[in-house]
Amino acid sequence: MYIKEISVENYRNYDELSLQFDNQINVIIGENAQGKTNLMEAIYVLAFTKSHRTSKDKELIKWDSNYAKIKGDVFKRNRSFPLEVIFSQKGKKAKFNHIEQKRLSDYIGALNVVMFAPEHLNLVKGSPQERRKFIDMEIGQIQPVYIYHLGQYQKILKQRNALLKDLQRQKQTDRTMLKVLTEQLIEHGSIVLKKRLQFLQKLREWATPIHDGISRGLEALTIDYEGSINVSEDTELERIIEIYTSYYDSIEDREVERGTTLAGAHRDDLVFYVNDRNVQTYGSQGQQRTTALSLKLAEIELIDQEVGEYPILLLDDVLSELDDHRQSHLLNTIQGKVQTFVTTTSVDGIHHETLKEAQIFNIHNGQLLSER
Repeated sequence: MYIKEISVENYRNYDELSLQFDNQINVIIGENAQGKTNLMEAIYVLAFTKSHRTSKDKELIKWDSNYAKIKGDVFKRNRSFPLEVIFSQKGKKAKFNHIEQKRLSDYIGALNVVMFAPEHLNLVKGSPQERRKFIDMEIGQIQPVYIYHLGQYQKILKQRNALLKDLQRQKQTDRTMLKVLTEQLIEHGSIVLKKRLQFLQKLREWATPIHDGISRGLEALTIDYEGSINVSEDTELERIIEIYTSYYDSIEDREVERGTTLAGAHRDDLVFYVNDRNVQTYGSQGQQRTTALSLKLAEIELIDQEVGEYPILLLDDVLSELDDHRQSHLLNTIQGKVQTFVTTTSVDGIHHETLKEAQIFNIHNGQLLSER
């Protein structure tokens, strides 16, 4: 799988730009604030229809423009097809093979992308929300139906929280609607939880040996799912629903008192252990970075296992954040099998055979200065 060409119009600081890519390594060089990260973001948006940097689509539209457009020519499963995402004041449209897709679950998964940026080094020690986003985005790529259930869960959760707030303030006293929303929340939340646990089981199978290799056999990585209820990937969906139902019944009064939903997939977290010690709390910066790198490399292998092809890898200003050993391990792993995009201010400090064969783009102020 690889992107053959991408073009953008009125996107961030770009008026118009079209680039053709090598199916191996592509390096985008530029000083800060010149547009190299915007280009990486455009590839990410082409895959997911939304940015990893902002939740406001209007920020993607160039100042004083009415719309932004990203088009890409993708090669996957021995065929080429176009993808297109258009943002306007009215919303966004996503097209697969020139046909608009009304549901995100019909579009996402056409292009598989793994992004590794400096903020992902905080995946381990950052907020639970970052780890939930990590797992949600990856499951969504390989099982688009997950996006539907997660979206329904979030929609119902919002309604339920609003109702709990009304009950707390005694604007409403009848709990009949609360029972209905709880049942709907459990229906979708149980599927979300089941799929997260199944995904995590597969992720462990890749991340554990990868971490062992990077640490030269000195560290053993384990990953636990810290949920509102105590279940495993082997727990049947019907049983998960029963446990959730019983638990929500037991905390209903407390939820009304607090005016918010106190349990569910929106409060769950991942916990990482290195040599049986919580790496978020007790790990060194090096251990935290090795854990983050192991997760990203595991993602790549897992997507290949599930989809049958390696995803595209976006390395946004991250190589300079890794020491020589972790940098070499990353580049050795992807060499020859993953189309990779690297942004950097300079390749001078990166010594690896992979980059000697790379296609180089120089970007300045939203324009291509040179290519080789």
